[in-house]
Amino acid sequence: MTEREPVRRSTKQLIEDGRARQEALAGIDTVLQSVRGTAYDNHQSIRVTVDGRGKLIELWLRPDAVRWGADQLGRLIVMVAQAAMDQATQAGYNKLAPILGDTMTYAIELISGRSAPARQPNAGGITAEEFQRGRDERLRSSADRSQREPVEDDGFDPDDPLSFDLSSLRSDR
Repeated sequence: MTEREPVRRSTKQLIEDGRARQEALAGIDTVLQSVRGTAYDNHQSIRVTVDGRGKLIELWLRPDAVRWGADQLGRLIVMVAQAAMDQATQAGYNKLAPILGDTMTYAIELISGRSAPARQPNAGGITAEEFQRGRDERLRSSADRSQREPVEDDGFDPDDPLSFDLSSLRSDR
């Protein structure tokens, strides 16, 4: 169930938001067809690609995949296809959330019956609290290191295309 939020926008803004969401809802099918999910088995002998609707786009088998036998190969294909579908589903929700908003995207999850893989309890992921705790620990340990070891700034910025790393120069000249 979604919670109610107090309205703090003008009527014109609400109408514009409603129209934008209506256009976005009309484009959901296009978004879901544009996302892809690709997965491999552990031995790199099977690759499956599906779109956001679950349509099989590509099934690739390495020639030696027959060594698994028909039953095992069938099970592996289904497992890899499920992993690809999970990836495509998550990518689809990730594209829909900025367009529709979290509340509407969550409503679509509920209506479709396919929750986001990142939200599934058996996904083996971590909770937001665990992520935040780990992040805080990493920041604390990096702050401790930076206080102990002064780092010389050489001016290299990896995001700046005009900056360059002096260590990339060859020393044999």
